[in-house]
Amino acid sequence: KPETGGARSLLCFSAYAKFSGAPLKVNVIDNTWKGSRGDVPVLTTEDNIVSQPAKILNFLRKQKYNADYELSAKQGADTLAYIALLEEKLLPAVLHTFWVESDNYFTVTKPWFASRIPFPLSLILPGRMSKGALNRILLTRGVPPLYHLREVEAQIYRDAKECLNLLSNRLGTSQFFFGDTPSTLDAYVFGYLAPLYKVRFPKVQLQEHLKQLFNLCRFCDDILNSYFRLSLGDG
Repeated sequence: KPETGGARSLLCFSAYAKFSGAPLKVNVIDNTWKGSRGDVPVLTTEDNIVSQPAKILNFLRKQKYNADYELSAKQGADTLAYIALLEEKLLPAVLHTFWVESDNYFTVTKPWFASRIPFPLSLILPGRMSKGALNRILLTRGVPPLYHLREVEAQIYRDAKECLNLLSNRLGTSQFFFGDTPSTLDAYVFGYLAPLYKVRFPKVQLQEHLKQLFNLCRFCDDILNSYFRLSLGDG
């Protein structure tokens, strides 16, 4: 499915739940205003309602569903560092790919998103999401000496490709980032990479770079086949 903050977070959260063995049922809610504010996914239990991926993961850990129990202190610190790297270096280009690049937005993201929103919100929210993505990119990256949008775009794609290269080098020939057992970092990386890897775009600059990093593609395929039994490109 096309990328939104909620979709990426849901993939991350769903992957972590599967890695840790947490029983999880995903319900699609028809409340697009919540999604537009970034309030999804939400974890609902008999006694609790928890939102935001980090808080959801912490809640699951407290319930003994911990995908990181075998990690060392250094690996735990590395996890936090790589998650910060994803948010700083990869996220701006992912947002641009889905929401700002006009060919991708008008042929893939907007039609998919609008088809799942009731009228008249389908006329309003996709444009609002696109503007929000552009504003986020410019607020975080549009600083001197990058004054013009084209300069910002060139820089965020350079940063994203460098980030993908770092992830590929870190993964190496291992099945997961810390060996044979998936952890929080694997869930986060999967949440970022799987939509980028599987969605069919007309403009594929970042996707083409990802598909040249065969170990990251294998990483996505393995998690999809082992834990999700589906291809995001088929939906």
